[in-house]
Amino acid sequence: MDRALRRATDARTLDAAEAEVLLHARGADLDRLCAAAARVRDAGLLAAGRPGVITYSRKVFVPLTRLCRDRCHYCAFATVPHRLPAPYVGPDEVLDIARAGAAAGCKEALFTLGDRPEERWPAARAWLDAHGYDDTLSYVRAMAIRVLEETGLLPHLNPGVLSWTDLQRLKPVAPSMGMMLETTATRLWSEPGGPHHGSPDKEPAVRLRVLEDAGRSNVPFTTGILVGIGETPAERIDALREIRRISLAYGGIQEVIVQNFRAKPDTAMRAAPDTGPAELAATVAVARLLLGPGARLQAPPNLVGEEFALMLRAGIDDWGGVSPVTGDHVNPERPWPAIGELAARTRAAGFTLRERLTVHPEHLRRGEPWLDPRLASHVAALADPETGLADERARPRGLPWQEPGTPLTATGRTDLFAAIDTDGRATDRRADFDSVYGDWASVARAVPESARGRGRTPAPEPAPAGRTRPPRLRPGFAAALRAAEAAPARLPTGSALTLLDAGPGAEIEALAALADGLRAEAAGDDVTYVVTRNINFTNVCYTGCRFCAFAQRRTDADAYTLSLDQIGTRAEEAWRVGASEVCLQGGIHPDLPGSAYFAIAAEVKRRAPGLHVHAFSPMEVVNGATRMDLSVREWLQAAREAGVDSLPGTAAEILDDEVRWILTKGKLPAAQWIEVVTTAHALGIPTTATMMYGHVDTPRHWVDHLTLIGRLQEETGGFTEFVLLPFVHTNSPVYLAGIARPGPTVLENRAVHALARILLHGRIGNIQTSWVKLARDTVVDVLRGGVNDLGGTLMEETISRMAGSGQGSHRSVDDLEALARAAGRPARMRTTTYGTVGAEREATARLHGGVWRPRSPALPILPT
Repeated sequence: MDRALRRATDARTLDAAEAEVLLHARGADLDRLCAAAARVRDAGLLAAGRPGVITYSRKVFVPLTRLCRDRCHYCAFATVPHRLPAPYVGPDEVLDIARAGAAAGCKEALFTLGDRPEERWPAARAWLDAHGYDDTLSYVRAMAIRVLEETGLLPHLNPGVLSWTDLQRLKPVAPSMGMMLETTATRLWSEPGGPHHGSPDKEPAVRLRVLEDAGRSNVPFTTGILVGIGETPAERIDALREIRRISLAYGGIQEVIVQNFRAKPDTAMRAAPDTGPAELAATVAVARLLLGPGARLQAPPNLVGEEFALMLRAGIDDWGGVSPVTGDHVNPERPWPAIGELAARTRAAGFTLRERLTVHPEHLRRGEPWLDPRLASHVAALADPETGLADERARPRGLPWQEPGTPLTATGRTDLFAAIDTDGRATDRRADFDSVYGDWASVARAVPESARGRGRTPAPEPAPAGRTRPPRLRPGFAAALRAAEAAPARLPTGSALTLLDAGPGAEIEALAALADGLRAEAAGDDVTYVVTRNINFTNVCYTGCRFCAFAQRRTDADAYTLSLDQIGTRAEEAWRVGASEVCLQGGIHPDLPGSAYFAIAAEVKRRAPGLHVHAFSPMEVVNGATRMDLSVREWLQAAREAGVDSLPGTAAEILDDEVRWILTKGKLPAAQWIEVVTTAHALGIPTTATMMYGHVDTPRHWVDHLTLIGRLQEETGGFTEFVLLPFVHTNSPVYLAGIARPGPTVLENRAVHALARILLHGRIGNIQTSWVKLARDTVVDVLRGGVNDLGGTLMEETISRMAGSGQGSHRSVDDLEALARAAGRPARMRTTTYGTVGAEREATARLHGGVWRPRSPALPILPT
């Protein structure tokens, strides 16, 4: 104990064993522990610019439903339908509660409810159906908007376990959300008799994933631990350390609650002992030491008895939400202290009580991407612009909740598509490089050990012609090759990995020859390509994809957004030079409403009705659907009606979340990508499939990705092609941070293209290479090793060029056909879905080269 206290006093980092020891501090030891914690807290408040200030939020409690699918043994909030007048609090009552809060000067509406009650209680499902809501979260979203518009209170949502998609749905209607972690002790959930047994939403791994997804989604999030429900001291420390890990990695945890267990009558744990004040204080103090000065730490004031001063000594800096209107529906036997009394107790301990908003000042001041622009005016109306705390003179008033009025207005460097080839990019990285991607050290630690060994130095390339090469195949490689020849699509993973390890010379040539034979069988000899134009309508994005050098802050020098008219004009230009397709994709701009995608597709169809609209990645689909609170299926149906003909299967990267969460902070998980493409296929909307490789992944990830794509194709038949996208490293943030390697080698490129042909044989007939990302000679090599398609003319290619690709932003018809000739093959112009291009389109494309070139303005005639 003495050693741990000395280390705490000296502000040394505590390990788990030392922290566990400190939980047992009592008497004089507890005094020393609290003093150390208080110094850390005070340093944090000084750094935040509010020394000596303890905060609270003046709130009103909205118990939207007390039904829950879980069965927590200590909970008195959840009940059964026959004990309630209705399964849900109705809209009128919600507004009555909110209006009473607004009249009393509250600024927060705390929505608390049980987890997904409709999945357990038929009465809840029937109520939602009768009132027109797909699920409980749709009702939460609708009521949050009503409260914003009619009272001006800021919603803080506590709906329990949320998926990544749920967070996207709710972020535009609430400045903050929360969910108690409670504990990481899995046995308390899994073992019969445990306090969480029979509660699917209390599995610690599920709740930790919510905290991570909230950080990935840039949602200011409140969490905490529940002290005294049967966890051991070591398990309590583990929960705090997990909170610290997630907070450091994503920066999304705005507050940590240390809540003491209080037994309640009529619950299974009614006879369990309450957590005593000394134990609570020791836990608060250890939490402060583990979480550090920047953490906001709370102990609920209605649960600490008379121990206000002790909690302040232990290191809290926040009292949480306190309501002058409603009771604590979760702890109804413990009324809130009057705000005046709380101020007096705080003052007696030497501090000043100040009101804050539901979103803490640190996240409020960060602005984008932490605060959705649809909420900016609501928050600004109640915030002190100097401190980020509440403006205590402000009174809430209803304000419209609406999409930005002009989401597609021409701004910024709209000529980047052309200037990237002449002037280059303004800087090698965006201005918020150190924050938008999360904590780089945490990212580096997450790289799989097997990928770390691959390093940042490219493997040696094949020896030039004339050098000695292995004259024969290794026995294991030859066996794998025979297995691939016998049953290509059923090749075992081990054999596939052996083929990816092809050496230069005989092995890679044998692999390429096998793949090329399968190519001839599946797709014939023609090398196909499409005359298309890429239109990337904005690069403003805060998703935090760590591989992406295209995305910018809206204020960065390279940022831009095209107007609807500019998008239409570019489509017209493409049609005039022979295009049969436009490909539309953009960043996830915070201002962009879900309906903007429909407007873009409709504008292209209006201006160039004959163009095939190949538009919107699965990430954009989910973004559009969640912002409109539609299902993916409903959104895709509306997109098709607006003019979308097919979807690019980008945003796949590697369909393994272990790798995805290194490559990106906030992009959709693999399961959501699969949901989008399979739903599109079910609706008859074709998509492509892609794989970006050669960064923090391993060959095993490539094989698993290809296997998954093949299985999906067997189920749906909706992929038109598989596109291989080698990682371009030069300006990629994850490379600049020293984490990713500099892309795949030439040998790896040849092997992975060949293996794609083998594993997808009989399922996806078209394998496409990316001339944008590969050197010309490598393009020719892969055309001789299983590839049958070159993609398109593109006309403008900005994404890879921003990453540092040196292959230019367009290729003419002649350029692409020259690549085919170099591979000894004929070329054929195709449609998006590999049909035959009409005679007029082909003639027009050949006349103009399939590339739009801006005309230089006429020079004035100068007088002589």
